[in-house]
Amino acid sequence: MYYNENTIIFYNGEFIKATEARGNLYDQSLHYGYGVFEGIRSYDTINGVRIFKAKEHFERMEFSARSIGIPYPYNNEELIDISYEVLRRNNLKDAYLRPLLTCLPNMSLTKAKGARLLIAAWEWGAYLGEKLVRVKTSSYRRITPASFKVNAKVSGHYVNSILATQEAKDLGFDEALLLDMDGFVAEGSGANFFIEQDGILYTPQLGSILPGITRATVLELCHELGIDVVEKKILPKDVHGADSAFFCGTAAEVIGIESLDEVPFKKQWNDSLGSIIQCAYKKLVLEKEYRTSETAA
Repeated sequence: MYYNENTIIFYNGEFIKATEARGNLYDQSLHYGYGVFEGIRSYDTINGVRIFKAKEHFERMEFSARSIGIPYPYNNEELIDISYEVLRRNNLKDAYLRPLLTCLPNMSLTKAKGARLLIAAWEWGAYLGEKLVRVKTSSYRRITPASFKVNAKVSGHYVNSILATQEAKDLGFDEALLLDMDGFVAEGSGANFFIEQDGILYTPQLGSILPGITRATVLELCHELGIDVVEKKILPKDVHGADSAFFCGTAAEVIGIESLDEVPFKKQWNDSLGSIIQCAYKKLVLEKEYRTSETAA
């Protein structure tokens, strides 16, 4: 699904076939989840292939690495050029890119002595699909900033996401919504969360959530489109009474939510603010102009 015998990746300083890549069984990343990564999308825009917000993604990867003590001897502009070359060598346009920074062999619980970089790419549709999703409030809580660097995109953090997602799917839902340790709404397993109430969008404030790059883009779009948005603590009961809701993230893009815990939202998705944002986001990543009148249509 992700590669074949012809797939080219960038790994440990060179372009090689994915089938020829070799790791090490004693890497800290393999044993302890001690690594960082990014999820980035490229689009076949009207101006050619473009990696959306590449600079912001690699800057966040650098921040993530430095925040947990992983060396980062890379130039982000060079990594952007390498990413475009990975796309070119694999003849990809609309694609998902995965830069991953893993640590060298080390069985001790000490900071990394060095790191290896992977940049891979593959065709991947919207992570949660195109239809409205049915969401379940998870029994698992979002990792706490008292114990983790929650604003860093660390590999090991995503065990929390896997547990929450699998629980939801086992119960017949599409996705999970996690609360923080204080019982306030945090985020989905791999996407940020917004609700609409009385013509205003609300989203959990920073603290227990990953400050998503798509989340920041949605906030920018709201400002440009004149949509009021408030960052605040949100209780589950506020969500159950909301007009509409959506997830957003690089992998998921912007996707509407049908219901939470089998309680449907009041508005039809096509009449919601989320639908306007969804349309505007798609136009933005494809480098098309958008106007309020167009996105509301």
